[in-house]
Amino acid sequence: MFRLFPILFSGVTVLAQTVPLGDSARGAKVFQEQKCVVCHSVNGQGGKSAPDLGQTVGRGYTPATLAALMWNHAPKMWESIERASLKPPKLSTQQAADLYAYFYSARFFEKKGDAARGRKLFAEKGCAQCHHGAGGGAPDVSQWPAITDPIELARQMWNHSPQMKGAIEAKKTALPKLTADEMNDITVYLQSLPTASKAAPKYVPASAATGEELFRVKGCAGCHAGAKGLGRTGPKSNAELAAALWNHPGKAPKNSELRPEEMTRLVGYVWSLQFANEGGDAAAGEKAFASKGCKSCHASGMPKLAHGEGDNSFGMVAVLWSHGPQMLSQMRAKGAQWPSFGGSDIADLLAYMKAKK
Repeated sequence: MFRLFPILFSGVTVLAQTVPLGDSARGAKVFQEQKCVVCHSVNGQGGKSAPDLGQTVGRGYTPATLAALMWNHAPKMWESIERASLKPPKLSTQQAADLYAYFYSARFFEKKGDAARGRKLFAEKGCAQCHHGAGGGAPDVSQWPAITDPIELARQMWNHSPQMKGAIEAKKTALPKLTADEMNDITVYLQSLPTASKAAPKYVPASAATGEELFRVKGCAGCHAGAKGLGRTGPKSNAELAAALWNHPGKAPKNSELRPEEMTRLVGYVWSLQFANEGGDAAAGEKAFASKGCKSCHASGMPKLAHGEGDNSFGMVAVLWSHGPQMLSQMRAKGAQWPSFGGSDIADLLAYMKAKK
């Protein structure tokens, strides 16, 4: 899934607002309006002739990986669209980001959890003693809206852990630590309960610009910068973020409790910063540009993305759906093969594109 926390660079200013923020509600609408739902389903809801995009298992999916998957399967998708007498969709960079957020909210980028393991962990970690919903003295977590809202879940874990730490230490026990996999299993268990919230999953980050300001105001930048930054070992999924925030008590600055809108702003900031710096190697991108056959049509070098597409993975998705059918036709006329990409290829090509500006 998409990496929720960024690589923070010391001394480097990034215009976070240049990367669009995805909105899962808008993405669900795009999925319907662009007729993706005719062939694809999300968690069983939709067409059956193509893969269910809510059931893909695996970690490490990024926008670059999503862009690569779309490019690799595009010719087959266009053939299916033609057979169904449908008009191929044309996606903007913003719509690509919205679709990504929608798939993300449907757990497309999260390793699947196990409810049976989660039930056992919920008891073993001591959560059931207070949060069982049967007079434990604390809210029944299965009814939290956070169960279907990863941003709110991370906020709850952050705000709640200091209070829990004090209560547990009063009993002369230690606050239980949670791994990402354990957090995932517990969440899936809670979602499976009859009393669990039935709200539709959502993922809606807020303004990156105001989130950057809040990151400083709340004191986050005091630790998470330079050598002490989150780096490549930082949280890379919803579950990792929630677990990391839970395991963090006692280290937070004063007045660090977050309101819902503050958490959405912070996540909006780190989302944009992450994907404004998708990694990639310009030299490797130049080699891929040649080896993948791009040079056969773009002899003058890596082209700038046109029509307002951004130079990020969402922009590459937009290029695919806006210009791909025409590209495929031209390549077939030349006897050229449609290229196959990995996520690292997309990131490298983007790095090359930016270096050529």
